[in-house]
Amino acid sequence: MLPTLAAEIALRVNYTGDPSDGTYTRNRDAIWLGHAWVDGRKSDADVTALARRLRDTGIRDLYVHSGPLEHDGTLPESDYPKAAWLIESVHRELPGVRVQAWLGDKLATESPDGLRLQNPVTRTAIVASTRQILAAGFEGAHFDLEPLHSGDADYLDLLDRLHEVTRAHHAQLSVAAHQIDPLPAFHSFWGTLTNHPKWWSQAYFGQVARRVDQIAVMSYDTMQPLQSLYGGYVAQQTSLALEVTPDSTDLLMGLPFFHENRFGHRGAAETVPAAVRGVRLGLSRTDAHRTNFGVALYVDFAATEADWTAYREGWVR
Repeated sequence: MLPTLAAEIALRVNYTGDPSDGTYTRNRDAIWLGHAWVDGRKSDADVTALARRLRDTGIRDLYVHSGPLEHDGTLPESDYPKAAWLIESVHRELPGVRVQAWLGDKLATESPDGLRLQNPVTRTAIVASTRQILAAGFEGAHFDLEPLHSGDADYLDLLDRLHEVTRAHHAQLSVAAHQIDPLPAFHSFWGTLTNHPKWWSQAYFGQVARRVDQIAVMSYDTMQPLQSLYGGYVAQQTSLALEVTPDSTDLLMGLPFFHENRFGHRGAAETVPAAVRGVRLGLSRTDAHRTNFGVALYVDFAATEADWTAYREGWVR
């Protein structure tokens, strides 16, 4: 109990103080969009409304759910029948905003069911799927593979191969990243206790960050019970990520644009205002003038007006 109490006190202290002036959007923000945008459920009117919502914000990238991948790494083209329409519509309504395909799958790391990165054939299929979505007009590939354990060398190999493909197409390679150990080697302790390590070591986070163009930290589902503790946690995560992410890689911190109450997530604690303040505090303390930095909003279909207002007032200004 004492180490836990000490850690929570440290997070509360981490939430104190004032963010530095100028720690606002760098116009490199992103948002995760649901599958409805590419499966035929959305219309021109929806794109117009989205453009109105995003105009004059810092959002530069749309991560549009276009999968999931099959467990063998393949991707049926039938999963994104309206991709060309969406890309053309976004370019018309929001010039300069990029549309990336959000691809993911459950990994067979904690159960027998799922995608197996250790299989070379599967990794080759994922590379082929990436070529496929770039040929469809997407301007990048955004991967969210979970649960991905710290130190996974097969994932690093996959990223090296994927980056060769995206660079050749002048496209982006981005990933959703697990949180970083809040205490040294905490992923090992938690993995032994629960069989779900959850966190990555800071060193492994840096290895991933060096292989991609963008890395978005899933800085929610933190098990924090209060806004002040959650904000302090986000400030810590921001600092830890900044320390090991190269200047050439866009680092994005996730904002919880969703509202749930379950194990690991308390909606009243994990709020956008607390996250934004935590991001600004971490940025202020670690690298206040970094330009390749932003926030990523998760997720469009669960967001409320209060979430959008907090993002605009706290981060966009």
